[in-house]
Amino acid sequence: MSLTRGYVGGRRNVWTVAKNTWEKGLQYAYRDRKVKKRDFRALWIQRINAAARLEGYSYSRLMGALHKSGIEMNRKVLAELAMNHPEAFKAIVQKAKNA
Repeated sequence: MSLTRGYVGGRRNVWTVAKNTWEKGLQYAYRDRKVKKRDFRALWIQRINAAARLEGYSYSRLMGALHKSGIEMNRKVLAELAMNHPEAFKAIVQKAKNA
């Protein structure tokens, strides 16, 4: 019953309802840990795409050029550079362009 602290009404007091609610909450937590990763990847791709278009590239062309030039950076780092360090992102794009 201490695991259902903060729930409202019978979800906190009645044993069967509280147990079912707590178990369902665990299912949601498991599912949403996966969804969180998916959402962040989509966000990073959007940020990289927006910064790449300022440089005259699309997201897919930029990622292909990075792969071809041997620059291995994950999307999280690229998105961080695109948002907070645009000059560094521009340098990476230029290096991928020239290779």
